[in-house]
Amino acid sequence: MKKILLMAFCCLGLAQAQDYKAIHQKLTLVDMHNDAIYETIFSGKDIGQRLKTGHTDLPRLKEGGVDVQVFAVWSDDKKYGKGKAFKHANAQIDALEKMLAKYPEQIALAKNSHQIDSIQRARKIVALIGVEGGNMIENSVENLEALYKRGALYLTLTWNYNLSWATAAAIESKTTTSQGKGLTEHGRNIIRKMNELGMLVDLSHAGEQTFYDVLKITSKPVLVSHSNAYALTPHYRNLKDEQLLALKKNGGVVGVNFYSGFLDSGYNARVKKLYKKHFGDKGDYKLSVTRQYESLPANLKSQANVPMSKVLEHIDYLVKMAGIDHVAIGSDFDGIESPPQGLEDVSKFPNLTKALLGKGYSEQDVAKIMGLNFLRLLKENEN
Repeated sequence: MKKILLMAFCCLGLAQAQDYKAIHQKLTLVDMHNDAIYETIFSGKDIGQRLKTGHTDLPRLKEGGVDVQVFAVWSDDKKYGKGKAFKHANAQIDALEKMLAKYPEQIALAKNSHQIDSIQRARKIVALIGVEGGNMIENSVENLEALYKRGALYLTLTWNYNLSWATAAAIESKTTTSQGKGLTEHGRNIIRKMNELGMLVDLSHAGEQTFYDVLKITSKPVLVSHSNAYALTPHYRNLKDEQLLALKKNGGVVGVNFYSGFLDSGYNARVKKLYKKHFGDKGDYKLSVTRQYESLPANLKSQANVPMSKVLEHIDYLVKMAGIDHVAIGSDFDGIESPPQGLEDVSKFPNLTKALLGKGYSEQDVAKIMGLNFLRLLKENEN
């Protein structure tokens, strides 16, 4: 009898494993934010081959069932200022296009939802472009249009620094006065132009005042490509409850970010503790948490990384506040040093599908989170 029960449990486990893999293969997986251009492609590494470093390459994207990958174009405001940032953005798109030309049978660039459908039918990975930081348009609407024509489907208004026309969360969070926060008139004109073009307005990294200023004037639903729930992890990069409710009313979408520090307030302390335990008196305690983490051996890095349950907690909360139609995935792979356990790189996405199904999400709900919500948002922004 025991032997029969054991066989039954084994068969059930195998069936469940096959079910989640089949479901994952069937859905359209969209990751709304990945920094592989700057971290890997732009530096000359060949992501057509399996890499031993980083989170992303074509073999692992295929293993992970990633159908649509948004590649972020990013340029540090301080390093690439006026006269350099727009050129740097175009150089990164050039590098992406060079990679795409090398692997035309595996991946292709889409500039709209119709092209996404066409490339998917050809059984290729769809590459999309998102520009992370309004500094790269150098205050110019013409530059904005030029990047859009090259395929940039969204613009993250700010990174971690204020612009002359919009303020960033990293800076807004340090000031108590409302003076000088939010969009200027030029900033509002940029939002209107993005609406006109059909270019998604991305409010990850944007300050609260900028967030609400955009919602006052936008005629289209907005994107928050890679941010989490502030109520669970009170970090300026995450959205407060009022913002999530406003996002729902707008019809927008928020993508859960995989960075341990945005998922768990205890992450920094955990890294410092592991670093001290490993290095003792020989450690350099002037190093940032990021550098301390990077100095750890692989087994201790894994201990520092949050469990996948933290990702699920944030998804649950975002769904609770904003609704199932307004939550998506914005991993931030290759832009983060500490991913969750079980989601170490792009090949591990099936584990998230398995976990969501295990939490009781229906196949349709999982499909919405994993891609359909973003595709709906993109179509609603197109003209």
